[in-house]
Amino acid sequence: MTPEETIERLKLLGLNEQKAKETLKNANVTKFLLAALNEVKIEQLPSGAGMLIYHLATKIKPQIATKLAFVCGYIAEGKLDSTLRIDAALEHLLSHVSDANVDVSAFEKASGVGVVVTPEQVEQAVELHMAQYKAELLEKRYRFNSGTIMQAVRADLPWADGKAIRNEVDIQILDLLGPKTEADLAPPPKVDKKPKVLKPAENPERIDDIGGASSISELMKKLPFHAPGENFKADGYVVNPDTKRLLAEHLKITGGKVRTRFPPEPNGILHIGHAKAININFGYAAAHDGVCFLRYDDTNPEKEEEKFFTGIKDMVEWLGYKPFKITHSSDYFDQLYKWAVELIHKDLAYVCHQRSEEIKGFNPPPSPWRSRPVEESLQLFEDMKNGKIDEGDATLRMKITLEEGKQDPVAYRIRFKAHHRTGNKWCIYPTYDYTHCLCDSIEHITHSLCTKEFQSRRSSYYWLCNALGIYCPVQWEYGRLNVNYTVVSKRKIAKLIEEEVVRDWDDPRLYTLSALRRRGVPPAAVNSFCAALGVTGALGAVDPAMLDASVRDVLNLTAPRIMIVLEPLKITITNFPSDKPIQVTVPNFPNQPDKGSYAVMFNKVIYIETTDFKEEPDKGYRRLTPKQTVGLRHAGYVIKVSEIIKDASGKVLEVQCTAQPADSAEKPKAFIHWVSEPVDVEVRLYEPLFKHKNPEDPNEVPNGFLSDCREDTLKVVNAYADASIKGARVFDKFQFERIGFFSVDPDTTDKKIIFNRTVSLKEDTGK
Repeated sequence: MTPEETIERLKLLGLNEQKAKETLKNANVTKFLLAALNEVKIEQLPSGAGMLIYHLATKIKPQIATKLAFVCGYIAEGKLDSTLRIDAALEHLLSHVSDANVDVSAFEKASGVGVVVTPEQVEQAVELHMAQYKAELLEKRYRFNSGTIMQAVRADLPWADGKAIRNEVDIQILDLLGPKTEADLAPPPKVDKKPKVLKPAENPERIDDIGGASSISELMKKLPFHAPGENFKADGYVVNPDTKRLLAEHLKITGGKVRTRFPPEPNGILHIGHAKAININFGYAAAHDGVCFLRYDDTNPEKEEEKFFTGIKDMVEWLGYKPFKITHSSDYFDQLYKWAVELIHKDLAYVCHQRSEEIKGFNPPPSPWRSRPVEESLQLFEDMKNGKIDEGDATLRMKITLEEGKQDPVAYRIRFKAHHRTGNKWCIYPTYDYTHCLCDSIEHITHSLCTKEFQSRRSSYYWLCNALGIYCPVQWEYGRLNVNYTVVSKRKIAKLIEEEVVRDWDDPRLYTLSALRRRGVPPAAVNSFCAALGVTGALGAVDPAMLDASVRDVLNLTAPRIMIVLEPLKITITNFPSDKPIQVTVPNFPNQPDKGSYAVMFNKVIYIETTDFKEEPDKGYRRLTPKQTVGLRHAGYVIKVSEIIKDASGKVLEVQCTAQPADSAEKPKAFIHWVSEPVDVEVRLYEPLFKHKNPEDPNEVPNGFLSDCREDTLKVVNAYADASIKGARVFDKFQFERIGFFSVDPDTTDKKIIFNRTVSLKEDTGK
C-alpha cells in the first residue's frame, strides 16, 4: 500500500489530511490502525467510532495486540462508546495479559459496558458535592475551581459523560450565584508568582522529559515506572504463558518491594556520570521503600583491581547510600554456565570460530557455524571451558538479532587470565550482553535502570530471560550525563596521569567522584545537581558552572566563615588602642549568629590582601587608598593610611595606618577581611583543565585532547590564616571570607594545613 493510499484509508476514520499525514510518521500507530480497519466495516460504525478506533490504536500496547480485533468489535457494536471506556478496557486486558482467553463478564464490568448514567443521577451527584462546597462557593463565587466538584462527581459516576457533568455543574453554580457581576468579571488580584517547576506529562510512555526537582527523592517519585509485579505493563515487555506464574513467584520472593541495582565494572574510578546512575538506582529504590544492590560486573579479569572495588563502594557511601547487598557477577558464574549449556541444548546458541575483528561493525558476514549441530557445539563449549581451545579461536554466540541490526551477540569468550575472585577456575568468561539480564533475574531486580546506549540490548535482554524460562525484569533507559570541559574516559585520564598533566585519579581538576571529593565538593551538592537535571531520554551535556552553583548552595549553608589572606600586605596600626591583643568574636555564619562563633586576635600588626590597597586606585575602587578609608570586618574599626613604606624598587612593603572606632568614623565604602598573629597555610588554586567545551571532539580539537590542556591550571600560594584554623581536619570545608569555598586536602600534615579551592564566590570582589 502506498503512503497516499494509507492516508486515504486513515481519513475514513474521520482524520483530516494533515492529521493522517502526521499519523503516518508513527509506524506503530499506523500498523495498529490499518489492522483495526481490517476488523470493522467503516460504513456501519456508530457516529464518532472512527476516532475511538484511532484512540485505541494510539493506546494499545504490543503485549495485548492480539486483542485488537476483540476491542474493535466492542467499538463497532457501540459497547465501548468513549475514550474512558476504551482506556479501562485496555487496562483490564493488560492486567490479565497472561490469560489465554478473555473473561468477557469481567472485561465488560471493568469497562463499564452496558452501564447507563441518567441525567438525573448526574444532577443528584452534582447537588451532593455542591452542598459540601457551598460556603466556599459563596465566598469565592466564580473564582472557585469548579474542577474540584467535577472530579468528585467523576469518582462517584465513573462512566458518566464528562460534558454532561460539566454542563450540570455550570447550571447549578449559576443557579446558586446568579449571573456574573462586575466584580466577578474584574481581573483577579495579582499574587506572587511561584517559580515554574517542570511537570511530567500525564502517564508518559517513556522518560523523555521528567523535569528537575529539588531532591532526588522528589524526582524519583515523578518517574512513570511500573509497579513491582506489573512488568507486563511496560512497553516492549515480552509476555509468554509462564509470565503470570513467574511474576507471582517473583512477588513472593521480593514481598512486592522495588529492587534496583547499580552494576559498575570494577576497572576504573567512578566519575560524575556515574553519580547520576547511583542516584537514579539507589534513589528510586529509597523513594519507593525498596532496596538497591551494588553489583560488581566483574566479568573481565584483565582490568580488575582491588582498589577499584574499594573505590566504588567508598563513592557510593560518600553519596549517602548504603547497598542492600554487595554482589558480584562472578557469584553466579556456575549458574551462568549451566544456562549457556541449556541454550545450546535448545539450539539457541552455538560455538563460532570467527575472529573478533571479523564480527566487528554493523554488517559483519554471517557465521558459517550458525547451523552447526547441537552436540558439536556442546562438545566445543566444553572444550572451551577446559582450556583446550586458544584465545580468540572460539566464542559462544546467541541466535538473536539486536535492534541495531547486530546479529548473534557473543555470550562467552576465552581468556587465559586468573580472575580476581575465582582464581584459575575459569578460562571462559561471560559478556555483558549475556550476564546483565541473567544476574538481574537471579537477584529479582524489578527495575533494571541503565543509560540510553543499552536500549539496543533490550531485545536480547527480554529474549534471553524468556528463552531460559526465568523471571524477566523490566529494562528502562535514561540519557547519560556528560560534563563539558573535561574527559571521563578511563583511558584518557590514565594518559593525563602518565603525561603528568594531573597527579592521580583524584586530582581536583578531574571530574571523577574521588577528585570532586578531594576538591571539597559536598556529596549533597552532587545529589542536588543530579536532581536538578531531571531524568530524560536524551544525552545530557552541562557546563561545570551548573555543578558549581549546586556546590555554592550547599556550602553557603554548611561551611563556616574564616578569614585568610592569600597575598598578605602588612598593616601597622600606629595608634592601636591597647597595649595587648584584643579578642574579637567572629560568627561562623554572619547571617545566622545562633550557629556559633570563634575568637580572633586583633593586634597592632595585621595583614590584608595586597589587592585591598592601591596607591593609585582605578575609578570605582572602594577599598584602602592614601585618600580613602576602609573598614575591618568584625573588628569594629576603620583604618586610614598615614605612611607607605617601600623597598628600593618601589614595591610596597608595609602601610602604616591609624584606626578609629567604626561607630564614630565616617562610614567607609567597604569592609575588608584581615588576619593578625596568623599561621602559615598552603592554598592550591585550581583552574579548568581544558580550553574547549568538547576536548575529545576532533572538530574542536584536531590535535587531540592532550593538546587542549591549559598551562598553569594549578597555582600554589603560601597564605596567612587566622590561628583558629589549627584544628581543621581533612575534608573540613570553609568559606574564606570574600574569596571562595575551600576544603582541607589529604596532603595536610601536623606541620602544615593545605587547602584546595572548591569554588569561588559568585559575587565579584574586584571592586
